[in-house]
Amino acid sequence: MSNRVKRDIKIPLRDGVLLSADHYQPEEDGQYPAIVVRTPYGKTREQQHLQGEYFADHGYHVINVDVRGRGDSEGEFVPYRNDGVDGYDVIEWVAGQTWCDGNVGTLGGSYLGRIQWLTALEQPPSLKAMVPLVTPSDPFVEWPTGLPNPMHICWLYMTRGRVMQNINLVDWQKVYWTLPYVDMDLPTGWYSEQWREEIEHPYFDEYWKHIAYQHRFDEIDVPVLNISGWYDDEQIGTPLNYRGMVEAGKSNQHLLMGPWPHQLNKSTKLGDLDFGADSLIDMNDYQRRFFDYYLKGIDDGFSEKKPVDLFVMGENKWQQEETWPLPNTEWTDFYLHSRGKANSRFGDGVLSTSEPAGNEAEYDQYSYNPANPVPFITEMVSHQIGGPDDYSSIERRDDVLVYTSEVLDEDVEVTGQVKANLFVSTDAKDTDFTVKLLDVRPSGFAQRLTDGLVRGRFRNGTDKPELMTPGEVYEVEVDCWNTSHVFKKSHQIRIEVASSAFPKYDRNLNTGDELGKTTEMKVANQMVYHSEQYPSSVVLPIIKR
Repeated sequence: MSNRVKRDIKIPLRDGVLLSADHYQPEEDGQYPAIVVRTPYGKTREQQHLQGEYFADHGYHVINVDVRGRGDSEGEFVPYRNDGVDGYDVIEWVAGQTWCDGNVGTLGGSYLGRIQWLTALEQPPSLKAMVPLVTPSDPFVEWPTGLPNPMHICWLYMTRGRVMQNINLVDWQKVYWTLPYVDMDLPTGWYSEQWREEIEHPYFDEYWKHIAYQHRFDEIDVPVLNISGWYDDEQIGTPLNYRGMVEAGKSNQHLLMGPWPHQLNKSTKLGDLDFGADSLIDMNDYQRRFFDYYLKGIDDGFSEKKPVDLFVMGENKWQQEETWPLPNTEWTDFYLHSRGKANSRFGDGVLSTSEPAGNEAEYDQYSYNPANPVPFITEMVSHQIGGPDDYSSIERRDDVLVYTSEVLDEDVEVTGQVKANLFVSTDAKDTDFTVKLLDVRPSGFAQRLTDGLVRGRFRNGTDKPELMTPGEVYEVEVDCWNTSHVFKKSHQIRIEVASSAFPKYDRNLNTGDELGKTTEMKVANQMVYHSEQYPSSVVLPIIKR
């Protein structure tokens, strides 16, 4: 490897701030396309370095940049606030250098993915292709409670100052229980103005619209390769962005979804599962073929490939598709049933495609106590929230309603977005409802596939908060994100309904008071209806084989 690297070159921004970048150059002199990678995590990380060397070896200039206020770059780091216009300035500076042929692509995951979208909204003329991976969504899409999720404080702590902080010095489990929620920074030993500012905006207002992009796809027209994993804890954004661009009439859109967590394509194993040798791909090569096509006009068969690559879990096979959602999707209602005692997996909850009839109980009920929330199985740091974990022990709780199908007599594929339509009431002014989709193996292992939450006051949208009336029946929609999974013959399909998933989401204290500011709690008595009048269901995207 004999790439030439220039360290700490300075890129000027329109307000005079200088960003620091490392420039990986092809061996042969001449003009080449450039790939810009902007990061708050340090431009000299090994992953950045190896990626820089790879693409330089394949005829690209790679510019690894510390974002404003991080690493060796000047200015103040305020997450996402400056990254759109800064990205425009970096791209156009790079495009204007004598060594660049004027074609620029962008690449990067998580924070690095979202800022590509914010930059694309600024419409830099030299931006010709983007590869955003594991991209966060707009505010309140992946944390629909009006508040950042508890682990966001871990991320803010990690990225405070100019360099990465050691998050292992903090007892995060203790931190997440802090009330009032706004004071969750204090047990870390650090006062976070950013955390407190975000808590001051508990619904989708102008503060958040400034860094939102998912309602503005009509303003973006650039080829995009969207990449994520089914167990990425920010997964919801990637299929949403692909679909949003296609529905806005934008061509040259691509989607790749693997059986991966937020750290993509690192291991065939995740938790208890091994997805097999085929579950790992040559990611650099996959991305290079995309860039070769859109930045160099080289087609090594890329144009003949279908635009959607999906890994179907359970069957553990890659599948190519023309569209997302899949054209042969049969959206199928699976209804909740019981004789009135669906509490825990030892109860009588049943899941079936039969609509509720008059001869069964009309509802199930349980009490949700914020002092004793339903656990969400996860490590306590923000790197990855949850996985294909076994929830059978948590399903022993009476504040978890469990509805299980008959044992399957054939394989059933579910690929697409999962949504629940619940009819609910509560004796509180505000409360939460969560829904989880699981695959129950013959051994009893209940594997989480995907889940979601709705907060009562945001049932009509996070821009329209409205408290609930105790005792009134509401129909609420719970977005449970996406999956691609084959429930094998002899397995069962299961749905859990509860009112908490802690610490994935903050606890609703059930009082209806201002979010994040109070300590008073109330036990909420919840009712989930499944009658002819109120037929609660989960809608599964069944793929006919």
